[in-house]
Amino acid sequence: MSRKIQNRNLFVSKKSKSPRFQGYLLGLMLLICLFYASIFLLPVVPKDANITDAPKYKIKIKPQSSLASIAEQVREQGLHSNPFFFQLGARAIFVGSKLKPGTYLLQTEASLGKVLLQITRGDRVRESIAIIPGMTIWQLRDTVDSHPALSHQTIRMSSKELLQTLNLNYPGLEGLFMPDTYIFDPDDTDINIYRRASQAMEKTLNQEWGQKDLQLPLQSPYELLILASIVEKETGRSSDREKIAAVLINRLQKGMPLQTDPTVIYGIGPRFDRNLRKADLRKDSPYNTYMNKGLPPTPIAMPSRESIIASAHPVKSNALYFVAKGDGSSHFSTTLHEHENAVDRYQRKSTTKTNQIQ
Repeated sequence: MSRKIQNRNLFVSKKSKSPRFQGYLLGLMLLICLFYASIFLLPVVPKDANITDAPKYKIKIKPQSSLASIAEQVREQGLHSNPFFFQLGARAIFVGSKLKPGTYLLQTEASLGKVLLQITRGDRVRESIAIIPGMTIWQLRDTVDSHPALSHQTIRMSSKELLQTLNLNYPGLEGLFMPDTYIFDPDDTDINIYRRASQAMEKTLNQEWGQKDLQLPLQSPYELLILASIVEKETGRSSDREKIAAVLINRLQKGMPLQTDPTVIYGIGPRFDRNLRKADLRKDSPYNTYMNKGLPPTPIAMPSRESIIASAHPVKSNALYFVAKGDGSSHFSTTLHEHENAVDRYQRKSTTKTNQIQ
């Protein structure tokens, strides 16, 4: 008996997705593409700059701002961006938690995406102020007070008030701020610059005091700071720094007056006319180290880290005198006779007035 073999499908094909679902999927993909295109193509920065010295648009984002707060801030500062769209765009490109505070110069007619990426990079405006080694406190305060990018809170403060604000317990402000270049955001406060510089000096001073040579005739880190400030002002060539420190240390150990011109000049103050007279050397003041033994009562300038290190670790030397040679370097002598010969050689036969220690 024959069997009738019927053709049967062994595999049942899956039904294809409905045209309606495919349409929804295509539409969603199109919306996503349009959304990202709007983030990176539509301008949100005005076409007209809001600063005069560059074709840029300036905005500022406050520290510790949330994403929502940043969205409001940029809208209030003129960006054509709805706060909700700003937040949505930031999250869409995964930078919602990476936006950095600061002052930004944006390209005019830039897109939201470009703005967000710039803020994420922290590509912002930075300012700087330099504290130069050897600068005095009145020179530093003039420099800080006249800096146009700082928010000035200390202009009318006395030295005592500024010391209290910085929580510093010293006789005065002189010498307390570490020479360096300090980078800051525009409109940062001047008190922050003073605080950063004083903390840097305190850290360096305490570190070097803890590592100083044991035989130094110094009683405190503040005395090390005073000595370093004198070394700073006396040093013309960096290679002489440790030698100058050694001379000053040797004289302190022997009870000899330091007899340094920079201390006398500091005692004269800002009115010094760059002409040190014999009468100035005979005028008694706490800073006249020709008439008074020991260190002056305060530093006479802002010493560099190098001068602090040199003062904490002077070279081994018997020298008690040095005289400027006129080329930035100094000649060192162990006896007064040798020193007087050096003065004859380098100064008395020269028309150039230079400092000397006797």
